[in-house]
Amino acid sequence: MAEQAQENSSLSTVVADVANGVALALDGEGGSYALSALLAQDDAVALAAVRVLGADVLAPYALGAPPGGGPDEQVVRKALAAYPPGADASEVSVWSYRGLVEASRAFLPAGGDWPDTPQAGAAWLQTDPWPRLTHRASQLAALALPGLAPALAAGLAARTEDLARGFVRAVRRRDWLQAAGAGRWLARVPDVPQSLGLDAGLVYVRRMSGGDPRVALHAAAARRFHLRGPR
Repeated sequence: MAEQAQENSSLSTVVADVANGVALALDGEGGSYALSALLAQDDAVALAAVRVLGADVLAPYALGAPPGGGPDEQVVRKALAAYPPGADASEVSVWSYRGLVEASRAFLPAGGDWPDTPQAGAAWLQTDPWPRLTHRASQLAALALPGLAPALAAGLAARTEDLARGFVRAVRRRDWLQAAGAGRWLARVPDVPQSLGLDAGLVYVRRMSGGDPRVALHAAAARRFHLRGPR
C-alpha cells in the first residue's frame, strides 16, 4: 500500500508540473512550450500524466505556438498506447482518450496515422441530473479547446442552465477544480446568462484555489480561447 501511495503522489506531482507549464504558456509566461521538455518520455508516470490531462497537454499549440515536433508526438503516442480505455472504461475515460487523439490530429505535425477514436456514450448529456452533468463536464474540460468534441459542446450548450447551476454549486462547496472545469465549458458555450457573473466567478475560483495548477490551467484557457475570466 505504501508503494501505491507513493506512485499516486508521484503522479499527482507530475500532473501538477505539466498543468503549471501549460497554464504559464497560456498566460504568455514561462518562455516557449514543449510537452516533451516537461516529461521523461519512457516514464510510466509521465505517460499516465498525459492521459490524466488529456488534450490540455497540447493546448498551447492551439494558440499557434510551434509544436515540439517528433519528441512531442512520441510522448503522446506512447501515452495513448500505454493507457487506452478498456472494455469496461468509464464514458469520461473514453471521451478523454478521444479528445487527446483529436487534439493530436489538429495541433501536432502530420506524422502518420493516429489511433481510431472509440465510440463514446453521449446519452448522459440529456439524461444526467445537473449535479452529475456538472461533475462529468468538469472532468472533460480539456475538450473545451476550440474545434474539439463538437458533439459534446453542443450537448452541453443545450444544458447551459444546468451547467450554470452546477458551477454555482461547486463554488459554494469550495470545489475549485470542478468549478473551474464547469466554468471553462460555460466560457465556450453561447448564451450564458449575464446574471451568472462568469468572468468574476472564474477570477474568484482561481484566486481561492490556492494556486492549484489545474484550476489555473482551466482559468487561463477560458481567458485565452474564449475571452472569459481572469484578465
